[in-house]
Amino acid sequence: MAKCMLPDAAAGFCLWPTFSPAALRRRILEAIACGASRHRGRRKACGGVDVTEPLPRRPRPGRAERLMELLQAEPSDSGSDEADDAEARRKVEAFEEIQCVVGRLQLDDHNAGGDRREEAATEVRRLAKDDPEARETLAMLGAIPPLVGMLDSKDPDLHVAALYALLNLGIGNELNKAAIVKAGAVHKMLHLIESGSNPSISEAIVANFLGLGALDSNKPVIGASGAIPFLLSAFRSPETSPTARQDALRALFNLSIASVNLPLLVDAGLVPSLLAAIGDMAVTERSLAVISNLVASGEGRRAVSRFADAFAILIDVLGWCDAAACQEKATYVLMVMAHKGHGDRAAMVEAGAVSALLELTLLGTPLAQKRASRLLEILTVEKGKRVSEAGGSSGVSAVSAPLCGAAAETAPAEEGMSEERRAVRELVQQSLQNNMRRIVRRANLAQDFAPWERLRALTATSTSKSLPF
Repeated sequence: MAKCMLPDAAAGFCLWPTFSPAALRRRILEAIACGASRHRGRRKACGGVDVTEPLPRRPRPGRAERLMELLQAEPSDSGSDEADDAEARRKVEAFEEIQCVVGRLQLDDHNAGGDRREEAATEVRRLAKDDPEARETLAMLGAIPPLVGMLDSKDPDLHVAALYALLNLGIGNELNKAAIVKAGAVHKMLHLIESGSNPSISEAIVANFLGLGALDSNKPVIGASGAIPFLLSAFRSPETSPTARQDALRALFNLSIASVNLPLLVDAGLVPSLLAAIGDMAVTERSLAVISNLVASGEGRRAVSRFADAFAILIDVLGWCDAAACQEKATYVLMVMAHKGHGDRAAMVEAGAVSALLELTLLGTPLAQKRASRLLEILTVEKGKRVSEAGGSSGVSAVSAPLCGAAAETAPAEEGMSEERRAVRELVQQSLQNNMRRIVRRANLAQDFAPWERLRALTATSTSKSLPF
C-alpha cells in the first residue's frame, strides 16, 4: 500500500507531540490535498501483475472546497457563545413576560379585577417606554384593543393607566398610532371629556392627541372628531399646567398642517387666541407657526384681518432681535397677508411696518432679510399707487408720510418729479430716519450720532427701483 509521506517523519511514521485543534486541522487539510493528487493504492492481480485500483467516485463539485472552508474557519470563542446564549435567553424571557402582560390585559371584569388590569396597563406603559421592539411585540400580541376598551370603565385610575400605556405604545411607531385610532380611541377619549374628566385624565388625553396627530392619516380623523375645541380650551385655560398647554399648542400645530382642518380651526376661534398669546415667550414661536399655517387659507387671513391689533402685534415682533425665529415667522405672516390682501397693506403701513422692516433688512437673519425685502417692495409700490391716486383726484400735491422738523425744512421741492416718485422718496427718507433713531436708542448712543444731513445725502436720489432689496 503506497503511503503519503508526512514531513518530519523519521522511520516511516511518527507520533505527533501535541494534538492542538490548529495542528489537527492542518493535518486534515494536508491529507485532503495529498489524497486529491495521488492514487488510493494498488492491488495484486491473479497473474502477478500490479494493477492500479480504480479511483473512487469523485465528490460533487464544491463539496471539498466547502469542507476546506469549514476547517479553515476559526472556532468561535467560548465567551461569544455564552453572550449569544445569554442574549437569546433574555429575549425569550422578555417575550414570555409580554405574553403574560397581554394575557392579563385581555381578561374581562368577570375574570379579573380592576386592580390586576390596572397593574397590567402600568406594566405595558413601563415596557413600551424606551423599547421599540417591545412596542411592536405588544401590538402584535393584541395589547391595543383591551387598552382602548378600558376607557369605557368607570374607574378613573384605570383610565389614566390605559391612556399612558397607549401613549407609550405610539411613540415612534406609525402602525401603532394608526391601530389606536382605528380601535376607536379618539371618540372614547372625547366621551371621557364630555363626562367630566379630572385634570390628570385631561392632560393624558392632550398628550395622546399630540402623539396621534403626528401621523398624517390621523390628522383629518382627529380634526373632524371634535377634538379641536377641547385642545383650544386646554391651551387657553389658566388652570392647565405649562406642560399640558405646550402639548395642546403642539397638537393644534399638527392638525393645522392638514388643509382640511384649517376651516375647523378658524371657526373654533383659534386665531384670536394665538394673537393674544404672542408676547408670552413660552408659546410665541409655536403660535406664530400655527398662524403661518392658518393664513394659507382665506378663512385664516380674514380672521387675522378682523383682529383689531393683529398687525401692530406682528410688527412689534419684528423688533425682537433676540428671537430670530419669531421674526422670520412674523415676517412670513405679514408677507402672505400683503400678497393676498390688498386692503391689508395700508393697515400695515399705518402700523409702522416700513421702518420695522427696514431695520430687519439690516439686523435680521438672512431669511428674515429676504422676506422683509420682499414685503417692503410690496408695501412701497402700494403706497405709491395710493399717493398717485390721491394726487390725481384732488389736484393737490400730497405726500404719504409728511416730514417733520429739520427734514421738512431741508427737503427740496424738485420740479418735474412725479407725485408717485416724490412720495416714495420721502417715504424712504422718513423710514431711514426713524430706523436710525431706533438703532441709536438701542445702542445707547447720542441722538446726534448719525446726523440727518448725512442720511439725506445718502438717500437724495433713492427710488423704489434703486433700493437694494
